[in-house]
Amino acid sequence: MRGYTYRDESGVTVARARGVEVPISPKKTYEVLNAIRGLPVERARAVLNDAIALKQAIPFRRYNQETAHHAGTGPGRYATKVARNVLKVLDSAVENAEYETMDVDRLYVKVAASARGRIRKATMPRAHGRATAWNEQTTNIEIVLAERKEAG
Repeated sequence: MRGYTYRDESGVTVARARGVEVPISPKKTYEVLNAIRGLPVERARAVLNDAIALKQAIPFRRYNQETAHHAGTGPGRYATKVARNVLKVLDSAVENAEYETMDVDRLYVKVAASARGRIRKATMPRAHGRATAWNEQTTNIEIVLAERKEAG
């Protein structure tokens, strides 16, 4: 993933942030980003903090085979590791919006995208001189914030 995938040609001011090769699951990241896409920033933070505190599960729509159902959510998981990392990227995007002198109270998550990152190769020693591949997946996260237009 080189640079940002989002290109805005309309000239609207946006704030962007990326997390590059974060050691988290790409499938779970996809589901967490689907849960916060389009939400106001404060609501997105609340969703992520509730997942970290194990109060509300993130609904899993695509990668939900053999996933437990939770009250008010349906099939979902408490993806705490992913939620912590996505919250860091979201906070970074909010800081960038403040730097751009955007109104933080009117911000919403315009783009929340992820892509598979590089696989970190490693091996785990086994019995009788053998070894097993022990590879770690990484994920690239991209969040773009924009200001909501005035209703009225």
